Amino acid sequence: MSDKPKGRLDRRDFMIASIATVGASAALAGNAGTANAQAQATPPANPASGTVYTGDVIEGKKVISRLDVNDLEPGKKHLLYFQGVEMPTGQHWYVSVTVAKGAKPGKRGILTSGVHGDEMSSVHTVQTVMNQLNPAEMSGTVMAVTDISRPALESMQRRWPNHGRGIDLIDMNREWPGNENGATAPSRHAGLLFNRLLRPNADFAIDFHTGTTGFEVTAFNLGGMDVPEVKAMVELYPVGQIFDNHVYPGVLHNAFMDVGIPSFTPEIGAARVLDREMSSLFVEGTMNVLKHHGIIAGSMGRTGKHVTVFVGNSAFPVLATAGGLVEHLVKLNDKVEAGQKVAIQRNSFGEVVAEYTSSVAGEVTGQRSDAMSEPGNPLVFILFNKSVPEGAESYPE
Repeated sequence: MSDKPKGRLDRRDFMIASIATVGASAALAGNAGTANAQAQATPPANPASGTVYTGDVIEGKKVISRLDVNDLEPGKKHLLYFQGVEMPTGQHWYVSVTVAKGAKPGKRGILTSGVHGDEMSSVHTVQTVMNQLNPAEMSGTVMAVTDISRPALESMQRRWPNHGRGIDLIDMNREWPGNENGATAPSRHAGLLFNRLLRPNADFAIDFHTGTTGFEVTAFNLGGMDVPEVKAMVELYPVGQIFDNHVYPGVLHNAFMDVGIPSFTPEIGAARVLDREMSSLFVEGTMNVLKHHGIIAGSMGRTGKHVTVFVGNSAFPVLATAGGLVEHLVKLNDKVEAGQKVAIQRNSFGEVVAEYTSSVAGEVTGQRSDAMSEPGNPLVFILFNKSVPEGAESYPE
């Protein structure tokens, strides 16, 4: 694998682009999505030391506090609960773990979702892939964890509601690889999962996401195409966009990359909804990845060769400068030219109070789905190619 590039972009809000081209909107940009402020505990060099069962059983499923998939019986599916971080009551958040252990040895893949609690299509995609696997016919292992940020999922909201030192909402996808002794529950939870469940059992990993609440995105993959192992996997999906960029530290797929495990992030449409049509594209692509690694047999389905793929290395944000009702003039996946008008905004009288144009040529990769906006909200993101990518810039969600 190649070394990490210096200039990394913040993964989640695509809000990672060149502020120099934002214009007047730039003054409104905040510093959301910054790197994890907690001190990062260095994971042990060899974190796998055998499966540990706590002795508890929940809904008929055994509870573990550490997993080594080599300990599991081959040719079967195993349903477990992982004991995560401790709550103020002294009880724990439990995370569901599904392991399809092949009858024969082979590569170990990990599929994750639910790092953000409002991303339903990502959960459905992973569940669908796992339901299609027959361990008796597999070589290797596939492990799925679909509810990583359990407190956020319980209320179907993006961030983990942390109450340890007063009410706070923490984006868990800025916490990885976590710290088992960190100051916040999300940091400790991330540390437990990464050190004791995810990292020890992965030869490759895919972390599935969607857009955030109030903002929808196209079907695209996000990953560093300069890494051959990542490029080979990303190109196996029949989706129309690739965001070719390494991401800012603190996101899960980047934590895998930092310890030498090839990883990337699929993005599957809007939050809080189940888009089965878009999800099916990522199911097909993920099954292709498992075939690529020799875990399952069979011919490849559709890949990037079967669709028109636009590859960009940056995303231009169009930020609102006024409050009001937003009217989009372009759709997701539309091609736009520099100077093209992409949205207008009206006040309560129906008067146009703002018009928004793109400063770059590219394709629409994200749009605000909430009809109203206040100043500073991103309205549109345009995937484009920047000749000389620069350092990370962060924007409000």
